[in-house]
Parts: sequence; structure tokens; C-alpha cells
Amino acid sequence: MATLAADRIAKELEALPGWEFSGGAISKLFRFKEFMDGIRFIDRIAEIAEAADHHPDIHVNYTRVRFVCSTHSEGGVTEKDLRLAREIEREFAARAA
Repeated sequence: MATLAADRIAKELEALPGWEFSGGAISKLFRFKEFMDGIRFIDRIAEIAEAADHHPDIHVNYTRVRFVCSTHSEGGVTEKDLRLAREIEREFAARAA
């Protein structure tokens, strides 16, 4: 799967508020009320990522969780990363509903 051009990534991120493109990856910081809320969210995303065989880098800092998505084998952002970002957003919205 080929990496996407920066302008295509920027266009796609318009529909993913809070996501940023930098250093060959897309990322977003999510905030949770409690530490375990973030951990439960990570657990749900881990299931989705495993099913897709595409795994984000995950950084935890107490109630803040940052997901960083890039396709390491391709050296940048691919459609797989955008799909995963959309899934993360759907799960976050469903959790908040």
C-alpha cells in the first residue's frame, strides 16, 4: 500500500478534528476523566487494531492517551492509517454517547 501525499492527508484530516500530520504520521491526543477510562478505551482500540492487523503507537500519560498512526513498512501514512483514525473517532464518539 503506497504512502499518501501530504495534500491528500491534509484533506482527509479535515473530517477528523484534532488529528495532526507530522513526522510521517497522524496523531491525536484524547483526554479522559479517569485513568481507567483511558485504559478501557485503549483496550477497545487494541481489539480493532488487532482485527485489522494494523497497530498504532499508543502513549499514555495518566488521563491523556495519544494515538500515533503510520504504516512503518511503507514509511509513512497510508489509507490503513486513515481507516484506523476513523475507527478510533467512531469508538470515542460512541463512548461519549
